[in-house]
Amino acid sequence: MIEKEDKVQNTKIGKQLQTNRLFKISEILLVFVAAFALIGLTKPLVGDNPILKQAAVWIANILMLIIVWVGLKLRGESWKDVGLGFKSISWSEVMKVFLLSLLVFVLAVAGFIIGSIIMANITGIPESANMSGYDYLKENIGMLLLTLGGVYIVSSFGEEIIYRAFLINRISELGQETKKATIIAVILSSIIFGLVHYEWGPMGIVQTGFMGLALGICYVKFKKKLWILILAHAYMDTILMVQMYLASN
Repeated sequence: MIEKEDKVQNTKIGKQLQTNRLFKISEILLVFVAAFALIGLTKPLVGDNPILKQAAVWIANILMLIIVWVGLKLRGESWKDVGLGFKSISWSEVMKVFLLSLLVFVLAVAGFIIGSIIMANITGIPESANMSGYDYLKENIGMLLLTLGGVYIVSSFGEEIIYRAFLINRISELGQETKKATIIAVILSSIIFGLVHYEWGPMGIVQTGFMGLALGICYVKFKKKLWILILAHAYMDTILMVQMYLASN
């Protein structure tokens, strides 16, 4: 195992990704530029079709995951290095992760509500996030189940890897992983997480930004145990999708 890691780390690009700030910044930019470029290129093809638009976003997220994975491999690392693993698989460990995921779920929802309150006070109008992109779920149980499957993979799983595991670790590395750098990384990752939900409108951006802040803090406090956050995110996604399905009933 050690020989394999040394072999990868001695490659030029792998070593640069570990030591060169410019390469680190370029990697972060590549992840997001590639995704937005793909969405931009497919926009004329998908038009206003909400299902196709959602599919384009999912494909873009998968592309981001692939780039993140390639970066890990070039460093001689694995998903375990960003928190995607168990030290031991036992009933006690599974139960611990489950209970902590419920706690994170509550904290993330609290962050979402705080964002709503702040925006309501700023605008003076308790507006809702723009969720019209999910109108195709209304009274369509088949599409609900299909969407939930995709959301669990792309959103619950994918977004936690990208916006918590990847962003927080990479931004923190730029500041030599000091406490201050980690705090800045958590804040920046939450801001970016909010901004990528721009189609939800100003309210949605702030809501998801504060939700991301809660998730980022939990990621650091729980020693980067990513499965806890993935489960918590899945609970929130389930509630959101079911709400969209029941919206017209």
